[in-house]
Amino acid sequence: MRDSVGLLRRLLPLLSIGVFAAVVYDASIFYSRWSSAQEAERAREAEETRRARQAIDLLGGTDFRIINFYAVPQTVRRGSPVRICYGVFGAKRVRIEPAVEDLHPAITYCFDIVPRKDTAYKLIAEDGAGHTATASLIIRVVH
Repeated sequence: MRDSVGLLRRLLPLLSIGVFAAVVYDASIFYSRWSSAQEAERAREAEETRRARQAIDLLGGTDFRIINFYAVPQTVRRGSPVRICYGVFGAKRVRIEPAVEDLHPAITYCFDIVPRKDTAYKLIAEDGAGHTATASLIIRVVH
């Protein structure tokens, strides 16, 4: 019995060192995986930011402006529909004169109207700083 207690006392420090080494090894594995996941998340966020900036650049940058304002067709028979489309960037409010529909800021938005006579339409976009941008088009109605 004394031999087994003596043996245990001699092995206990070695076992403690072994357990400690295993814990340190496991901790380093967990830290390595956590660190890799953090790095992957940072890379994903950087790529997402790059793509968002690229999309903004494709749309013409960050400047407030009217991207487009057009009608299809521009000449129509009385009673036939016309599709009006517009796109704005950086606008807070958008309206059309003469008023035909409640509008909202959008990169692209289209709606249909049925004009009764030749009409000049004016798109007015406003940003949050009080700046305005305008664009016009004329729809011709033939009888």
